[in-house]
Amino acid sequence: MNTSNVIPPRHAVVKPAINFFERYLTVWVALCIVAGIALGQLLPGLFQRIGRIEYAQVNLPVGLLIWVMIVPMLVKVDFGALHEVRQHVKGIGVTLVVNWLVKPFSMALLGWLFIRQLFAPMLPADQLDSYIAGLILLAAAPCTAMVFVWSRLTGGDPLFTLSQVALNDSIMVIAFAPLVGLLLGMSAITVPWATLLTSVLLYIVIPVILAQIWRKRLLRNGQAAFDAAMAKIGPWSIAALLATLVLLFAFQGEAILKQPLVIALLAVPILIQVFFNAALAYWLNRAVGEKHNVACPSALIGASNFFELAVAAAISLFGFHSGAALATVVGVLIEVPVMLLVVRIVNRSKGWYERA
Repeated sequence: MNTSNVIPPRHAVVKPAINFFERYLTVWVALCIVAGIALGQLLPGLFQRIGRIEYAQVNLPVGLLIWVMIVPMLVKVDFGALHEVRQHVKGIGVTLVVNWLVKPFSMALLGWLFIRQLFAPMLPADQLDSYIAGLILLAAAPCTAMVFVWSRLTGGDPLFTLSQVALNDSIMVIAFAPLVGLLLGMSAITVPWATLLTSVLLYIVIPVILAQIWRKRLLRNGQAAFDAAMAKIGPWSIAALLATLVLLFAFQGEAILKQPLVIALLAVPILIQVFFNAALAYWLNRAVGEKHNVACPSALIGASNFFELAVAAAISLFGFHSGAALATVVGVLIEVPVMLLVVRIVNRSKGWYERA
């Protein structure tokens, strides 16, 4: 996403900002759904040929789009900010507990409850496991780029925000594959370990390395030059995301036309997960005595997801036609309006929070 991670002085007044594309992300995703379904119906042969362009079970056009989508966001992550972790040990502790111990496991539980139990009669039986897998992938990847936007909108401590993102991304490099494998196994879903490890290598490890090399080179010319480069590069992430969604819905169109209710049903556990984890992180930070400008970004990163990575992993593991891919895209669809609502809630509850 096109977000700047310039870190102002700790007590500087930060003007909330969310750019045009970010604000209306839900609209762009909805348009991609319509365009993808329409193109898939009009040009099925074209998309079948695109689907066959693979090497070692990796679709090359999608792999390229995903790199264009992910790498610019990882360039913004300053792993040098990890030393700031010690400034807010309690807030970081809450972030880690919610992101790595509560969020993925609660989503697996919600997936089982809603997809396998309550909504099962209304969903295609052959896709139930795949839907749950997509929900797990969505919850296993903490937000990277958009959390800077949400933090600014709440007046969050920018150094804390940056340090928690850097720490989460460091953990994700190591923990994503075993965590996803564990939760899929617990959900009785076959784990394609070779493909999972390949996905982690292709979409986490290599992009992180390349992004940090690129970051260092850009910063040699100063912060202003870095910010200017990010402003030019950022829109490519959005363009690649939207192009990926068009491809995805071109493949998913037939299934969606047959059962249009599926998107609304998949949104239910995602919405519950967002509000539950945001509220838990917010309350825990209050309980341990952290400041409001730390609790806000901690709650927001607990509520949001690195949906770009989730989409990439779902396509690699289960394919374009899978329920897993569709489930991750529902996360993209609802991300902005839901997170803006969470921002409003934490801003309006500041008085209650500070009375602790």
